[in-house]
Amino acid sequence: MPTTFASGPVRVRVPATSANLGPGFDALGLALALYDDVAAEVTAGGVTVVVTGQGAGELPTDDRHLVVRAMRATFEALGGQPAGLAVECVNRIPQARGLGSSSAAIVAGVLLARALVTDGETRLDDDAALRLAAGIEGHPDNVAPCLLGGFTLAWTEPSGARAVSLPVAAGVRPTVFVPQERGLTAAARAALPATVPHGDAALNAGRAALLVHAMTAEPALLLPATVDRLHQDYRAEGMPGSAALVGALREVGVAAVISGAGPTVLALDGLPEGYDPGTDWQVWRLDPDGHGARVARGRLGHAERDPVAAGRKS
Repeated sequence: MPTTFASGPVRVRVPATSANLGPGFDALGLALALYDDVAAEVTAGGVTVVVTGQGAGELPTDDRHLVVRAMRATFEALGGQPAGLAVECVNRIPQARGLGSSSAAIVAGVLLARALVTDGETRLDDDAALRLAAGIEGHPDNVAPCLLGGFTLAWTEPSGARAVSLPVAAGVRPTVFVPQERGLTAAARAALPATVPHGDAALNAGRAALLVHAMTAEPALLLPATVDRLHQDYRAEGMPGSAALVGALREVGVAAVISGAGPTVLALDGLPEGYDPGTDWQVWRLDPDGHGARVARGRLGHAERDPVAAGRKS
């Protein structure tokens, strides 16, 4: 079936995400109300990318940009490439901090490309979009909450990634501590051992199961539910400041974890009054995002082009 492209621009708003949440390594994720806005349209030729906000002046502005790469993969899955593309990115999600910036770019690219194909949603439903995005990213723990919103459980079958989204209990009050230094997922994964003790694996299985209950029904259990022995201790040497902050927060009863591959720290149940982590951190109070990625027709408006981080409360 020949591929035909829609005329005019489309835009998408994609949320930040935090993966793992302690014991749920490569499986659990949470969408956060901090957003990138991306718009794209088909052109007569060439590729242009305009980036403002996070990553401006650093990210590529041609076919190497991750949004464009995800769009190309999606167009390929839908049977054809357009002559050209114009993309505009307003980024608020910090780059390489463990808040899902790459997953946001991938999900944005997949959904924009689907919307630019006239029958794209019929040919690539949300389940297929998740499989495609997870295939590009390499794992589904961030792309699932970015696409679906809420608190997500993701897994991979022979046919590809699958996920479910669950509503977040009212007592879950995420706060992120964002450092200046960056982290790389590949380096964080390289720090992990090939095997772990059976007891550690068993502990994590139990705490991950408890975390599902804590996140959706009983936030008072978040502190014991976020105990992890699979990945955070192994990665601590590469992000000592983050590891120290997690430890300090947990000592005062806060359910704190490394966000994704780090180095951002995520606290899930609020902070003691007057708590001061020091000057090395930007501290943002973020609501959970319950909607996931949202697509609309038209260009980015004035509000979407504002690079100030939407969703921050502090």
